[in-house]
Amino acid sequence: MPSVAIEAQDLHFRYDGTSQEVLRGISFRVNEGESVGIVGPNGAGKSTLLLHMNGILPTSPDKSQAVRVFGLAITGENLFTIRQTVGLLFQDPDDQLFCATVYEDVAFGPSQFGYSGEKLVSVVESALAMVDLKGYENRSPHHLSIGEKQRVCLAGILACQPKVLVLDEPTHGLDPRGKQHLKTILHSLPATKLIATHDLELVVEMCSRTLLIDGGSLITDGPTLELLSDESLMLSHGLEKPHILRHRHPH
Repeated sequence: MPSVAIEAQDLHFRYDGTSQEVLRGISFRVNEGESVGIVGPNGAGKSTLLLHMNGILPTSPDKSQAVRVFGLAITGENLFTIRQTVGLLFQDPDDQLFCATVYEDVAFGPSQFGYSGEKLVSVVESALAMVDLKGYENRSPHHLSIGEKQRVCLAGILACQPKVLVLDEPTHGLDPRGKQHLKTILHSLPATKLIATHDLELVVEMCSRTLLIDGGSLITDGPTLELLSDESLMLSHGLEKPHILRHRHPH
């Protein structure tokens, strides 16, 4: 029986200075090895939810057990382990790139987790190869295309060797070739994946299961093809049935 990689139990959250909850009692489990999509309209709380998966956004002390990663609550004493276990890819790669060269950006994360010397060089080279950027080590990340920047960010996460990938709009801003390239890479990675996106075709292709979130609440959790094929459900939450499913036989 697979172990539970991520569990959220009655997760609530509001930003400081506001009275309205952004997350309202969300509960779900993701088993190790699963790829799970998170869909919903703008402002549904998808990105806020992802930021809880490795403790970037803290829960209140009385809710400190609301999110667990492989059984560990996201508390101060567990953050080092959890942030090595869960790699988070931001929607905008420019929010994640800040070094002068691709090598330095990819090496930053693993160096914080104690990698050095030949081991650091090895994990950086391996990660760049996994995202098809071998030979880019000395290039400036800020002079790359959006797709290349996104893959540098992904390489920086993979260099830390996480068990879980949490991806926020990974195909945002990519052209069709860039999208297909990234999908191919993601398919090749064995890590557990949690993907929040408006790219519903990505969800169909990558995720066997999908969570629909709206207004900070979990509306439904079910098989991707069944959930995204329900046109009335999709329309009622500001979404559309993805084109890839419009001509697919229901079975």
